[in-house]
Amino acid sequence: MNSLSSNKVWKDRLKIIDTNVEEIHIPKLSPKQKNISQDKEFFEVRVGGYLKRIRFHDYGKLYEIPGLYEKLFYEKLKCCSPSVVVNLLEDVASDFGEDTDEFKVLDVGAGNGMVGDELDNIGVDSVVGIDILPEAKKATFRDRPEIYADYLVTNLSEMPEKHEIKLEEGDFNCLTTVAALGFGDIPPIAFLIALDFIETPGWLAFNIKEDFLREDDTSGFCRLIRQMNREKLIQIQCYRRYRHRISITGKPLYYVAIIAKKLKVVPNTLLIEWNH
Repeated sequence: MNSLSSNKVWKDRLKIIDTNVEEIHIPKLSPKQKNISQDKEFFEVRVGGYLKRIRFHDYGKLYEIPGLYEKLFYEKLKCCSPSVVVNLLEDVASDFGEDTDEFKVLDVGAGNGMVGDELDNIGVDSVVGIDILPEAKKATFRDRPEIYADYLVTNLSEMPEKHEIKLEEGDFNCLTTVAALGFGDIPPIAFLIALDFIETPGWLAFNIKEDFLREDDTSGFCRLIRQMNREKLIQIQCYRRYRHRISITGKPLYYVAIIAKKLKVVPNTLLIEWNH
């Protein structure tokens, strides 16, 4: 299977989403705006005759309009990350003789459920989503009501006991998180806490912008991933650089997809270290 080729899932889903998006306009930037950072990008959308300006990372506003997320990121900006990460996971698991229909996935930063759609497409047994935004859960059950077995609106770093108990009882053997790391949406400690809910041995499938894997990274993810690999908490099985999408200036944005095996339980010392 070509891991970069699957766009069919979101296209089929968009056909059945009742969207009232009339037009999406990517503005021309002034010379001072040419180097705009990815988390500051914005666009304009016409809905019901009214024009709205929305920042790309204002996810709550994006999710409120059915079909807008798909039309902006996948149709207009050619995003492919959910299919890339999930198809790579399927390929690597197959190399180990494991079937994805036995996977119980914890999907962190689940958003409006596009990763869940891809996981369902490869036959995953069960998916539970987590996101900090209530708008994300609402959009998921509006547009993809049959995909998630459960969906928690919670903050992994400050989780209520009832959510912690529910996750401990989930028997998860795979963690996914796509297009959610590195911009402050999910900090390293939250990522580590999520990994702690995965059985050992288990699977880990995620992506991250290549900038956050460089020596000068300030997000903490470069150091965390290297530390987990060095201390044999995980073993990376696949490391693939690819074009995540194009920016509003037309430049390619490159991410790295990583598929890894979880080899041992997350030590408390590591959780304490990263909590500080």
